[in-house]
Amino acid sequence: MSNRSIRPSDSGPTFRELFTPKLVTVLREGYGSAALRADAIAGLTVAVVALPLAMAIAIASGSTPERGLLAAIVGGFLVSALGGSRFQVGGPAGAFIVLVAAAGQRHGLDGLLLATTMAGIMLIAAGFLRLGTYVKYIPYPVTVGFTAGIAVIIFASQIRDLLGLRLTEPEPGELLPKIVALAGSAGTINLAAVAIAAATIALIVAIKRWRPQWPAMLIAVAAAAVATSLVALPVETIGTRFGSIPAGVPVPQLPVFSLDLAREVLPDAVAFALLGAIESLLSAVVADGMTGRRHRSNSELVAQGVANLASAAFGALPVTGTIARTATNVRAGARGPVAGMLHSLFLLVFLLVAAPLASHIPLAALAGVLAMVAWTMAERHAFAGLLRASRGDAVVLMATFGLTIFRDLATGIFVGFALGTLLFLHRMAQSISVEAKPLVADDQADGAGGQPYDGAAAARRDVLVVRVSGAFFFGAAAAIGAALDRLAERPKTLILDFTAVPFLDSSAARTIAQTAARLTRNGAQLIVTGASTDVQRVLLANGVGPPAAILAPSIEAALPRAAG
Repeated sequence: MSNRSIRPSDSGPTFRELFTPKLVTVLREGYGSAALRADAIAGLTVAVVALPLAMAIAIASGSTPERGLLAAIVGGFLVSALGGSRFQVGGPAGAFIVLVAAAGQRHGLDGLLLATTMAGIMLIAAGFLRLGTYVKYIPYPVTVGFTAGIAVIIFASQIRDLLGLRLTEPEPGELLPKIVALAGSAGTINLAAVAIAAATIALIVAIKRWRPQWPAMLIAVAAAAVATSLVALPVETIGTRFGSIPAGVPVPQLPVFSLDLAREVLPDAVAFALLGAIESLLSAVVADGMTGRRHRSNSELVAQGVANLASAAFGALPVTGTIARTATNVRAGARGPVAGMLHSLFLLVFLLVAAPLASHIPLAALAGVLAMVAWTMAERHAFAGLLRASRGDAVVLMATFGLTIFRDLATGIFVGFALGTLLFLHRMAQSISVEAKPLVADDQADGAGGQPYDGAAAARRDVLVVRVSGAFFFGAAAAIGAALDRLAERPKTLILDFTAVPFLDSSAARTIAQTAARLTRNGAQLIVTGASTDVQRVLLANGVGPPAAILAPSIEAALPRAAG
């Protein structure tokens, strides 16, 4: 029986295994009435949670409530039907508020819908190129940093409605100008709006504490709407700002397209696609952790792409997998993707039947809902823990957080990822170790501090063994190369033991080639032992092989070939 280790690259999943929707898998396994009942209950539960959130996120994004509902209906249905996760629930997400609001301000509705369409195409391409696997390499401090940054911006965007402020000029999108404008309107505070917002937050907190199984946000928003109508409170509502919500679904149509507009919205489309991929796959990972299942990341990206294409066709907002709604779906007892599909159908029923009731919802109540969303998504404990963990993690975290707030999300993610990568390379370079010892007889090893060899009759002071441990790559090549250059002037034979080197790149191999050349000029030789097949392949490709160097399976096999 062979004891060859099996690596992930030896036997990968087939195309069908990568891209078959989980809905197909669940139906093949057998789907009965009991599963349908469980999924119906879970779908209704998630719909109750999603209803106020979809409208609140749309309003905070500078859009209208029905566009948020349509995104949850159309996009959410396709995310569940075509996705690679059994439990993923899609729809408009709080993380998109900043991006959508900025894109809408710069390019208008036509530009926003075109950016959403282009992002959908990018996500489909990323899925088929199998890039979903690489999203997991985004460092944790980057994820926490941009999530906390988004939370701050979401809260700042709700201050106006939380306090019922009246602005004489359009509200700025950037954080600092926004704060200045809001502070300048402090004299217009509406105490009724403040009371509604505070009561909404207090009711949500109380329900979550005492009756966590109840739909806290929906109850709080409904109570605020009833109180506003009965008492005739002087506050803005969905109806006074946006009019009545259309009770129907528009006819899908292609977005307005021109090359100039496509060039203008390209950065927004890239940001939509990047954040959508990160958010949806993080949500799928959360569902995996709660259920013990495994999602298909590339299939999930394709589904997200199709969902965004459809959402844009219906004039709705960008969609992604949503962590809170997905977790609610799991806790509600969902059995498979049908639950997410039914959640969208329940929202469709609301839009067709009860949409006029939404016009009575006070905007201060929805602002209270989003304030709670921002508080929850800020990950305060993780943020504080990373600040204490290490200086490097703190730098990555604060750079991502600061750039997300004061620049934009895409810049925050890219810079954070770059800093995280540099930090990782630095740590990997520091983790590699080099141990050099002369080869002596076994009975002299303790006293001489050399490398014992049970078979040498006498000391071999002319042979120096250097053990390298760890990944040998460009980050460590310069330091190790300098050390080897000093050693290359001493022995007649230098043995480099690579038994503990799992990986070696071309920069490291070039360093070894230069060491071999120096030894040759000094009339000495280099023997590399213990290198794996992959490491040997890289060494040979860079000229480390006969006659410049000898490759041997072990130190014992190398000694007979060592120069005397």
